[in-house]
Formats: sequence, C-alpha cells, structure tokens
Amino acid sequence: MPEGLRDVDANLLLSLHALLEERNLTHAGARMTMSQPAMSGALGRLRKHFGDELLTRSGRGYELTAFARELRPAVAEAVEAAESLLGNAREFDPRSSRKQFEISMSEYAMTVLAEPLIRLLRQQAPGCSVSFDSVPASRTQFESQLMRRDLIVVPLGFDLPGRTQPIFTDELVCVVARSNAHLRDGALTLQDLRAMPHAVAEFLSAGDRKRPLEVEVEQKGLTGRAVLVQVTSLLTLPFAVAGTGMCAFVPGRLARRCLDMLDLVIARTPLDVVHITEAAHWHPRRAEDPAGVWLRRLLYDVAVDVESEG
Repeated sequence: MPEGLRDVDANLLLSLHALLEERNLTHAGARMTMSQPAMSGALGRLRKHFGDELLTRSGRGYELTAFARELRPAVAEAVEAAESLLGNAREFDPRSSRKQFEISMSEYAMTVLAEPLIRLLRQQAPGCSVSFDSVPASRTQFESQLMRRDLIVVPLGFDLPGRTQPIFTDELVCVVARSNAHLRDGALTLQDLRAMPHAVAEFLSAGDRKRPLEVEVEQKGLTGRAVLVQVTSLLTLPFAVAGTGMCAFVPGRLARRCLDMLDLVIARTPLDVVHITEAAHWHPRRAEDPAGVWLRRLLYDVAVDVESEG
C-alpha cells in the first residue's frame, strides 16, 4: 500500500525525477549531489512507496519499467510546476553571484564563442565562472544532458529537443593541401571531388533528416564519394587533410584559422554554398530561470559581436 504524502520525504520527488530522467544511479546522484549509496537508498524507498521496481537492470545500465515510463511525464510536470512557483521568488544578480554556468559545445563552437563569452562574463559577472564540456554523442545522451546543463550549443538541423536560440552562422568550405595534385587555379571539379578521398566529421546523429551538405552532395551527384577518414570533431578535419591528397568541408571560420599553419587552401568547387547555424539549446524547465535568462542575453550580445566580425 503506497504511503500517504505526509509519510513521504518531499525530496524524494526530486530523486525520482533524477532517476527517471538519468536512468543511472551514478548520474542521478551527481545531479542531486548525492552519493551512489544514498541514491540507491532513495530508489529503495521509492520502490517501496510505488510497489514497483521503477528501474531494472539491462546489460550495464538500467531501463524504466512500464509503470515508470507512465510516471515520468507526471513527475516532470510536478517538478516543473514546483520550480516555476518557487522560481518567481528567485533573482539573479550577476554582480554579486558566484554561480558556475555549465555549457556543452563542440570544439569548433569553442573556437568561435569561448573568448568573447568569457570576456563578457568577466566584465558583467566577475564572480561567476563557466565550465565547458563536449556535446553528447547520441540523442538519448543529449536529452539527459540537457537537464543538467545551462546550455548546449550545437548546429540546427538535427531535430533535437529543447528550446533554441540561434547564435551565429557560417558556411562550409572545401579545404585541401596546397600541394594537392587535383587543385588547378584554386578550383576542384566535380570529377575531382569524385576521384579524391574525403575526410568527414560524424559527431552527432541527425536521425532521419539529411544534413544540408548531404543534400547538396546528392544533388550534385556525389553520393558515392570515397570517405577515407572519419573523425568525431570538426576541429580535427583540417589536421586530417594537411599533407594528404584528401579534401574536407569545414566551417569557413575554422578553415581560415588553419590555412597558414597547416599549409592548406580553400578550393572553389561547383557545389552551392552550404550554410550552417550554431544554436543554443536549453530545457523548457530552464526557460524562466533568472540565471539562465541572463546567460542567454549575454550569449545574444556575444552573437552580435561574432556576426559583426564575420
């Protein structure tokens, strides 16, 4: 028989929410700043309360039971309502706060955003700091990390959850070694692109949606291009191409920083220009959080500076 509300520690609601979202005792404990034994104890109490296992072992991880899957949206709604109610009383003063913001972004986005973001943060919130980490590799990991980060910065077009705010745009350019045998008068033909080995970055699944570059490649008849090297970061693509006969399509801002250092050139190709947009993603629960709202405004100021520099 489930216990009554007065017989249950209200903090268990937050533990339940963390367990249902993370599906992992260690991650749920980190989110709640609880040790794994303490989180295991909370899970035991929750199992007793609901008369259900909630989480069951599956290989090295856990899966939600059918009851837990039904419970998950109601728990999320309850936590969101509570935080919304209590959040109205919270304020964020950047001049006195000592908050550490947590942001996930790719290494490429770091090269564009880190310096102006840190500079403005020191000017406007001198007591605050920021912790950067990498973008999660899968959609499931993305959903989980979205709950634990103030922002995740990834390109648009991946059909990812959360609310979004575009930050800056860029265009993909083709880079090759200056000595590449296919390069003539700074250009490559479609035949060259078919014959050359390519280096590509695969760092986040786009699901069923095709990325803009994939669409353009298909339209130009390059579906069968030979991929010789695959990496997990746009930042490493110029280094993979340097000194080889390969080509790679990378963001223009990144390419221009690497040309002299790696003896690369940007080659003209018959492909139409492919634009990408980096955007901030955040969980809807953070929409009214004063610190989160302030951070997104700061990021907007950063975006204005970045776009003006081109």
